[in-house]
Amino acid sequence: MIPSETPSSRKSPLKNPLFYSSSILACVALYVLYVLYARYDSNRRYEQQTGQQQEQQRRRNDLSAVEQLGGSELAIRGFYVSPATIRPGQSAQLCYDVANAKTVTLDPPVAAVWSSHSRCFAVAPKKTTSYKLSISDAAGKSLSQAVELKVE
Repeated sequence: MIPSETPSSRKSPLKNPLFYSSSILACVALYVLYVLYARYDSNRRYEQQTGQQQEQQRRRNDLSAVEQLGGSELAIRGFYVSPATIRPGQSAQLCYDVANAKTVTLDPPVAAVWSSHSRCFAVAPKKTTSYKLSISDAAGKSLSQAVELKVE
C-alpha cells in the first residue's frame, strides 16, 4: 500500500535545491543574453558610424577627382598626335582628353569621337593633315584646338 501524502509532509518549494539552481541559471542566462545584445548593438552602431565616415570620405575623394579632372569647366585638357611626323603608309595615334563636353567633333572626321578623359585612335593620312577638335557644353560655350600630323 502506498502511503498517502499529507499536507504537512510536503516540502516547501523554497527548500528545494532545484528551485535555487534553476533561478541562478535563469539569472546567468539573462545576463549572458544582455551582454550579447549590448555587444551586438554596440557593434552595429560602430559599423554604421564607420560606414558613414567611409561614405563621406568617398564623396570628398570623388569631388577631389572631379576637380583634378577639370571640375565643372569646359576644357580640352589634351589633344595631340604621336608621333608628330610619319612616312606615307604609317599610322600615328591621335589622342584627346576633354572635360564636361556635351558634344565633341573632329575635323576631318576619321573616327567616332565622344566626351572622354582619355581616348586615342589610329590615323594614317596620305599627306600632312591638320586635325581640329571642337567641343561644346550644354550652355552653348565652345572651344576648339588643332594639331598637325606631318607626312614626309
